[in-house]
This record gives sequence, C-alpha cells and structure tokens, in this order.
Amino acid sequence: MKHIILPLLLICGSYFHSSAQSENPKYDKALADSLGADKYGMKMYFLVILKTGSNAVTDKEKLGELFTGHMANINKLVKDGKMVIAGPLGKNDKQYRGIFVLNVKTREEVDALLEGDPVLKEKVMEAEIYPWYGSAALPKYLEYHEKVEQTKH
Repeated sequence: MKHIILPLLLICGSYFHSSAQSENPKYDKALADSLGADKYGMKMYFLVILKTGSNAVTDKEKLGELFTGHMANINKLVKDGKMVIAGPLGKNDKQYRGIFVLNVKTREEVDALLEGDPVLKEKVMEAEIYPWYGSAALPKYLEYHEKVEQTKH
C-alpha cells in the first residue's frame, strides 16, 4: 500500500504545483528582457524620499534658483532614463516633501545622481534612500505622461 501512496502524492503534488503557476499568454520576452524583468515582471529600483533639510533658506530668489535647478535635474534624469517617478507629497507630520524612483543598479549610482540636485547640495532637502522592488514596466508609463500633461515644466 505504501508503494502506491507515495507515487500518488508525488503526482498530485506536481499537478497542483504546475497548475498554480501557469504561463502568461501575454508574456513578451523581448520586452521583459529589455526592461530587465525577472520571471515575475519585477526588478529592483531605488526609492528616494525627500524630506525637509537642515538649511531653511528664506531668500525667495535663492530658493527659486535652487528649485529651478531641482526641476532641471529631475528632467535630465528622466531624459537619461534614470528616473521613472518623481513628485511632491502632500503635507504630513514627517516633513516628507517628495519621492523619486530611480532606475539604477547601485547605491553609488544613486548618490552620484543626487549630487547634481541643488536643493540636496544646499541641504534645503535631504534624501532617505531605500532599495525597492517594483514592476519592470514602470518606466513605460512616462511615454503616456506626455500625452496627458497640458503644460510642460
């Protein structure tokens, strides 16, 4: 009897395992490979949370220059394919001001990219940086953003 139960369990187990994980009929290998996707369609990014920094600049002209440079840096990183998400956060009790999601492989790359941001250089904002696992297709949404924005920054 033991000789019948074990093979039956193995057959049932492999059936349930294979039926739980099925191939996606819409899977596009070339696209997945071009985006660096793993088998789940995901990849690692870096999440940057910008928060109020230690330098409270009060000169409005200077602050305007810093934020003009901040936006120029964001636009450059988007154009270079390094930034896939950027945006401000609403008021909150943690002093969080905005987020970036950067499409780079190492923390050193993140640090180098953030060095070019004037509000971070001047400590008007500071960055908290975390590895983040998200959809490899995330960069593709930017193609559609241009089609829905009426005004460019």
